[in-house]
Amino acid sequence: MSTNKIQPKLTLVGAGPGDPDLITVKAIQALGKADIILYDALVNKKILAYAPPGVKRVFVGKRNGQHSLKQEQINNLIVDFAFTYGNVVRLKGGDPFVFGRGYEEIEYAGSFNIETEVIPGISSSIGVPALAGIPVTHRGASESFWVITGTTKTGELSRDIQLASQSTATVVILMGVHKLHEIVEVYKSSGKANLPVALIQNGTLPDENVAVGTIQTIEEIVAKRKIGSPAVIVAGEVVKLHPDFIANDIIEKYLLN
Repeated sequence: MSTNKIQPKLTLVGAGPGDPDLITVKAIQALGKADIILYDALVNKKILAYAPPGVKRVFVGKRNGQHSLKQEQINNLIVDFAFTYGNVVRLKGGDPFVFGRGYEEIEYAGSFNIETEVIPGISSSIGVPALAGIPVTHRGASESFWVITGTTKTGELSRDIQLASQSTATVVILMGVHKLHEIVEVYKSSGKANLPVALIQNGTLPDENVAVGTIQTIEEIVAKRKIGSPAVIVAGEVVKLHPDFIANDIIEKYLLN
């Protein structure tokens, strides 16, 4: 560690949706200036190689409700490490301001007069569908898109899904795999049983697993494809653009074969 006076700083960095090649140049530069790194579960560990040799890497990940540390503890670590080491690079999967609680960390560090910087990342809400062949908007199919958390902080399904299901917008749901049945029932109640829907597990990675169907059939298809978390749910007419979506024989292709 340098003998110079420590300059506390928090650099909040988005690591992208999984594929390490999707990290930004600015994020790589930030990692190269890190004095210590705090990283989450969805961060591809290959990205950590961009940090200088010997820089401490601390896992503070959260996945499927299994938290290694509570958010309050992470906030305190950021402050403690900033004053102890200097530049804390907080590495989060996707984009830190899209359901990443990034602003909470920036706000907390700022309350201690710690310098902060934000480096956005490619959000899984857009990048994962795109690389699976599904644009979130497309002329004649979708004029807008919603990005919604499937599970709120109380563990319940977001009420916004009911509102979104009544629109013609593409709806991207993160952290919603375990709420799939509830999501399906919401869409059915809105008269959208035939709406195309896709689930993309481990998007952008070599073991990506995709299930494509309709609201009516998707639960059976997901079971057949053994889709689990983490996965992105995309509901809307744009799903028809996925190469595996064939409207007339989708049941035969996925359920009867």
